[in-house]
Amino acid sequence: DLKEIISRNAMIIDVRTPEEFRRGHVKGSVNIPLNNLHGNMKKLQKKKVPIITCCASGRRSGIAAKQLEQVGIEAYNGGPWTRVRGYL
Repeated sequence: DLKEIISRNAMIIDVRTPEEFRRGHVKGSVNIPLNNLHGNMKKLQKKKVPIITCCASGRRSGIAAKQLEQVGIEAYNGGPWTRVRGYL
């Protein structure tokens, strides 16, 4: 349940491009495009909070969540950013 995860101070990462992010995003989310995610792993591991990924359709956020899980980060695919926004 995304609402429960969000209540645990989850960080929301939008993995769309900066242009897509500028056109609309979840308030308080951080834009880290999928192709830049790997370079941010160490910084994200230090946060020690659950991460919810989102994008336009759920495909890129699914890839991102798997990549985060592979380095030991508690990560969830939130799917489309508009869906995640509905939980806030």
